[in-house]
Amino acid sequence: MDPLQSRSHFARAMPARLDMIQSVSGLILALFMWVHLLLVASILISKDAMYWVAGVMEARFLSADGHGYPWLVALFALLILVVFMVHGLLAMRKFPANWRQWQALDSHIRRMQHGDTTLWRWQAVTGFIMFFLGSAHLIIMAMDADKIGPHLSADRFISEGLWPMYLILLLSVEIHGVTGMYRLAVKWGLFDGDDPRRTRTRLKRLKIALTLFFLALGLATFAAYVKIGLEHAPQAGQRYQPGLDQSLAPGVHSPEGKHG
Repeated sequence: MDPLQSRSHFARAMPARLDMIQSVSGLILALFMWVHLLLVASILISKDAMYWVAGVMEARFLSADGHGYPWLVALFALLILVVFMVHGLLAMRKFPANWRQWQALDSHIRRMQHGDTTLWRWQAVTGFIMFFLGSAHLIIMAMDADKIGPHLSADRFISEGLWPMYLILLLSVEIHGVTGMYRLAVKWGLFDGDDPRRTRTRLKRLKIALTLFFLALGLATFAAYVKIGLEHAPQAGQRYQPGLDQSLAPGVHSPEGKHG
């Protein structure tokens, strides 16, 4: 093939390749989001359950002293951050570039009354929020990988005053993630079958159900961490120790050392 023709073919194929990368990275992030939410929701079972989950994430069962390897959590957070940034930058190429284009989009949405187009706008808004707050959260996780536990995680909500950020991020992530999975299935025709229209109707119902489920679970988990953070505020920074009523033992630190 002639070099000029080869470059021309590559240029024509580039948008499709970028769309594929955006879709795959979005799928990875959505699955990560759901798994992450289920893991942090272990606090709804008990503090010990959340402590155990944190221990598995740090691979404490592989360390002789039981302290684990928090750097594994930090490394994973950084890898997710890279995927997150790639996905965000690819998605931004489709955003309106200026206020006039946003006005044109809004006029188009109001005139067309097309549900999936409206969903795209919600994805754009929540994605813009997540680009900043999600990045901040992942950076915090990477920097404080040794501070994941029932008490120290709750301290970030109350004693460190991050609950507004986490609440906004929670709402944005759940709406963006489920909507993204729905649009991904529609875009690539993953479940079209013999009747794509009927399939789309079912996918919309599933999207609503998943959104309500994950929002309910997320808000319940958020409330649990806020409650623990308020109760633990007088001993902020004290690490959780299974089996010890730490409200009666201020200053006592977990035997696992620096890992909570």
